[in-house]
Amino acid sequence: MPPERCDDRTVIDITGAQRLSFLQGLVTNDVSDLEGRLVYAALLNPQGKYLADFFLTAQGDSILLDVKSDLAPGLMQRLTLYKLRADVAFAVSPLQVTRGTGAAPDGALPDPRHPDLGWRLYSDIPGTKPTTDWEAIRVAHCIPETGIELIPEDTYILEAGFERLHGADFKKGCYVGQEVTARMKHKTELRKGFATVAVTGSAPAGTEITADGKPVGRLFTRSGDRAIAYLRFDRAQGDMQAGEATVLVL
Repeated sequence: MPPERCDDRTVIDITGAQRLSFLQGLVTNDVSDLEGRLVYAALLNPQGKYLADFFLTAQGDSILLDVKSDLAPGLMQRLTLYKLRADVAFAVSPLQVTRGTGAAPDGALPDPRHPDLGWRLYSDIPGTKPTTDWEAIRVAHCIPETGIELIPEDTYILEAGFERLHGADFKKGCYVGQEVTARMKHKTELRKGFATVAVTGSAPAGTEITADGKPVGRLFTRSGDRAIAYLRFDRAQGDMQAGEATVLVL
């Protein structure tokens, strides 16, 4: 299948002799080896809450950072703030982001979050109109999306499944928000988070989920009779309600 364009993504070109060490001290994943692979990671605030998620890969003397376009200006501003005297620079790249499933073209790299998400390619090829039902894939595997399930200054990445999605490393050392994230990982049991649910009946995204009249969570992305929901796990038992629909954790 030909590459499908991602019109809502921006590639940031990161250069400078200290580009790797700079990123290693900031982001949630280990970026010490970016040659020939994609790494999924996030930048957090000091309180451990999500600010942006992105993909990183090496290309020549640069690191390419693939991020949702809405977040790109703020991310560049924050990276510049952290730069201080480090030998690192940021610029918007003209490269296009495309993706697809099936046989990968030359230069494409596997999406590290899940095999069903296929591959991503950074090139001057604009790509074709998307035909893959990416939302159905995300819902089936409970993969949160920037700006939908992943909300800046609100989401905790472990509740969003970043460990399962290979977006966090717990051996790499310190990064912004690491202390809170490590405490959630090692000292507490997650009480809330995203899960894929079955939905029977009418319930659009944003509908509150209840059980026995008590709030349990909220529906997010829906695809057919499945949806991603943010749930309070101790109350997410048996049949639940969302508007006129019945909801059940899969």
